[in-house]
Amino acid sequence: MPNPQLSILVVDDAKFSSAMIGRALSQAGYQDIRFASSAAGALAQLEERPASVLLADWLMPEMDGLELTARVRQLDEMTDHYTYIVLLTGREGDNILGEAFDHGVDDFISKSAMSEQLVPRVFAADRLCGTLQRLLQEKRLLTQNIASLEQRNLVDPLTGLGNTRYLAQKLADSLRQIEYRGSALCYLLIGINDAQTLRQRHGEAFYHELLHGIARRLQQLVRPLDVLTRLDDDRFALITLLDDLQECAPSSFKRLHEGLNLKAFKTSEGFVTVKAAISLVGLDAKALPVEASAIQAQAAALLPDAQASGRIASQRLPSRG
Repeated sequence: MPNPQLSILVVDDAKFSSAMIGRALSQAGYQDIRFASSAAGALAQLEERPASVLLADWLMPEMDGLELTARVRQLDEMTDHYTYIVLLTGREGDNILGEAFDHGVDDFISKSAMSEQLVPRVFAADRLCGTLQRLLQEKRLLTQNIASLEQRNLVDPLTGLGNTRYLAQKLADSLRQIEYRGSALCYLLIGINDAQTLRQRHGEAFYHELLHGIARRLQQLVRPLDVLTRLDDDRFALITLLDDLQECAPSSFKRLHEGLNLKAFKTSEGFVTVKAAISLVGLDAKALPVEASAIQAQAAALLPDAQASGRIASQRLPSRG
């Protein structure tokens, strides 16, 4: 059975198309249906109240469906929400659909089969939205519980990431792991170059909001088992274990670098871009023994080069054999 209170926003610059979609959804039992005639109007409505499902025309003037999707994902990122996005399109082909999914679109409906596909696709989105919202709520509760239990010891209370003490423990654990399993370790130091300028310009509350957003973005960009921590007001650290030292290279973390530098963060002060620098130290069992503090110091020494060049600065520790 559909959830009558499912929040749906329909975005289409054609009034006839919007009316047809609204009538079909109403007849299917949905009551919370809003309409926008442009992407800008949709964003304004979403800022006032999020939607669970967004149905948007792919081809719209000024801002198309893919651009709208990117903006909605930025809103979601800052509000711990997930909007299920369905594009309405007359375009066909695997490349077209692959492009849509790469941009964060969840589903699509062919305009040529709108009457057959619309309601079933929304029913499917309805079921998935219920699950997604429960998972988000459970994640929020889990984060609150972890922060409450461990924030004085291992958790950074501002971002919910690990703190410096947690980093030290995990780095020592990772060194033992590569010693016995023969894998490789990458330690990344991530610095926000313009942190002081942003803080002075917008204030402490804004900067805390931005740090929280950066932490969320990083969590989305790294692998689930990677260790992500906040060191201080302008630096984060990442530990990742790989099968081969050759993988511990700047090219392996290009997506991370671009995700921080090329996509703006949605804040109470509007969209804000940051300049992030990344230094990388890689090693395998052949470089052991080495102190965790020496790895951290080496990454810190490389960070100014990364800031100056705008690229990931990297070094692999030499074999001791």
